[in-house]
Amino acid sequence: MKNGYFQLVCGPQGTGLKVFAPKDGGEAVNVKEVMEYLTRNQIPYDTPALSKGLQNAAASRQEIYLLMLNREACKEVNESYSLLASEDRMSVIVRFYPASENGESLKPQELIRDLTFKRITYGVRRNEIFDFLSHVRYCTDLQAATGKAPRNGSDARIEYYFQTDKKARPTLKEDGSVDFFHLNTINHCKKGDVLARLYPEDRGEAGSTVYGEKIPPREVKAGVLHYGRNISISEDKTVLTAETDGHVMLVEGSVFVSDVLEVENVDTSTGNLDYEGSVRINGNVCANFEVRARGDIEVTGIVEGAGLFAGGNIIIARGMNGMAKGELQAGGNIVAKFLENARVSAGGSVSTESILHSRVTAGTQIVVTGKRGFITGGKVCATSLIQVKTLGSPMGTDTVVEVGMDPLKKARLQELQKQVTESSRMIAQIQPVLAALSKKMAQGVKLRPDQLKGFQEMVQQEKQLKEIVANNNEELTGLQSVLQESSGAKVEVSGEVYAGTKICISDVSLVVKESMRHCKFKKEQGDVKMSAL
Repeated sequence: MKNGYFQLVCGPQGTGLKVFAPKDGGEAVNVKEVMEYLTRNQIPYDTPALSKGLQNAAASRQEIYLLMLNREACKEVNESYSLLASEDRMSVIVRFYPASENGESLKPQELIRDLTFKRITYGVRRNEIFDFLSHVRYCTDLQAATGKAPRNGSDARIEYYFQTDKKARPTLKEDGSVDFFHLNTINHCKKGDVLARLYPEDRGEAGSTVYGEKIPPREVKAGVLHYGRNISISEDKTVLTAETDGHVMLVEGSVFVSDVLEVENVDTSTGNLDYEGSVRINGNVCANFEVRARGDIEVTGIVEGAGLFAGGNIIIARGMNGMAKGELQAGGNIVAKFLENARVSAGGSVSTESILHSRVTAGTQIVVTGKRGFITGGKVCATSLIQVKTLGSPMGTDTVVEVGMDPLKKARLQELQKQVTESSRMIAQIQPVLAALSKKMAQGVKLRPDQLKGFQEMVQQEKQLKEIVANNNEELTGLQSVLQESSGAKVEVSGEVYAGTKICISDVSLVVKESMRHCKFKKEQGDVKMSAL
């Protein structure tokens, strides 16, 4: 394939143009390109006549077509080119034009010198330029220089070799009941087991424009492995290994391995329990006792009027009767056969077969399934989802369910954003002053006592402001995660929701006027809307 091109014909009687036809599907001569060439070389022409002549040349299908431009003599024109750099400064295209019949040919070195003069120094394709000009094809693009795109790296990531998912659910059996005995919620480990691996960040590589301007890759986040006792870390700080048999947990971003404290019952024979690891109770927890564990608490019997406080999960196989004084608090998930007259709070999810006259709060979701699957009385709150079979009571018992982000938390998020912005602004004002004074002292300039005092005060103020920004950013990250989880908050009722039940989603609420079946509730256009499930 070869594009069509043109050549200036200079003579004492006038100036003409040879038009060479394209071959093998190449592009025809472009009128605009010819006009730009003639203007650049100060050759007079008549625009309509030129356009008509080029049309005739194309229609004639002659290999070479001669047309007259004017009756004026012109000087011979040397072989030349046009040069175009892309808007993103990543490539340079050159198109060549032949010399008139007695004009001089272009040397590759001339083009390369011109590129250097125009500060095009990176990615110049010298070999391609020399090769192209040795078999020149006119009116054809040649990529004379090519920039290099940056290679973006990747953030550090941590791979955990144990279950960390906060949304794990108990197994649903064929008869519709929930199996609270085979929950697989404890991650057992053996001495020498690899628990987590850090894949460090890849910083990527900078790129360059054809003008030699560096293009940095995107910024990446570094990573660090946080861990507690009974764990060793490799010399390169990338692998965590268990130093003892036990079970492994991820608590607030830190990995730790713990043994399990096992007792038959919590009663007068044991007193209250306070344990660093996890606790397994093979019987019951009696009224008025407390169990505290940094890890998980698992009870195979029943809990009556007692308090259980866990950094990880709480599992109660036969359920909880709070007797209006019992309390469950878990940093992870809570799973219980039933919850009655209790206060319950989970950082993750709550799974049970029934909730009766209780106040229940979950950081992610509340799922009430099984044969009964009801929520009656009290107040039940979750960030993203409440899933239940029967909601409320035909007797009109006050029942409130709430999903979405707490308005107070949302206000706190906005307040923190303002504080970070203001503190960052103050740091930006202080730093240039500190830099100037530090430079003076480095040069041996002695500061007056009042200047030295002011310098020390500003150093302390900068340190305090940076601490405020770091602490606020940490809290912001947590609140933004909650906000993201709550964006699609909903209540799903697979059975019946009774009249009088109050449904709150973020800052709006709805009192159900009449009983409905198989429905879900979401916030839409500023109101709680009901739709079929």
